[in-house]
Amino acid sequence: MGTAGLAFCALPWGQGETLNVGEILERVTMLKQNECVRLDTDRLATLYVQLGESIAEDIVCRALEELAMRLDRAERCYREGHLEDMRKSTRSLIAIADQIGMPLLVQVAGDVTGCVDRGDRNALAATFTRLLRISERSLCEIWEMQDVPL
Repeated sequence: MGTAGLAFCALPWGQGETLNVGEILERVTMLKQNECVRLDTDRLATLYVQLGESIAEDIVCRALEELAMRLDRAERCYREGHLEDMRKSTRSLIAIADQIGMPLLVQVAGDVTGCVDRGDRNALAATFTRLLRISERSLCEIWEMQDVPL
């Protein structure tokens, strides 16, 4: 059998598969991304004990606003292809997220900066999308937690 009408797709991990060119898929499976976000409540409790409730709440609120602004900037830079500016905005998330007890956000922001440093655009697309998901869940989680005594 010849290879006419077939295309070879190189996969990132060095394997490949043959697909029929123009093949129409009838079913698409949507993958549901559901990753559990956990806050470091000890970090938050320490912040509240050291600074008092009023000052700690002010710091947490300002940190959340700053996270949201930097994420928005990072997303805009990513869409516009300004990866070095995107890297700076993403890198700056790490210290803020660490301060208010968001360890998964810290990890994923570090992963994103690593993808930019390596020039791996495929990994960057996936990892940055994960960062946006994790950040949204983390922000929601900490807002919901504000009514719960530490």
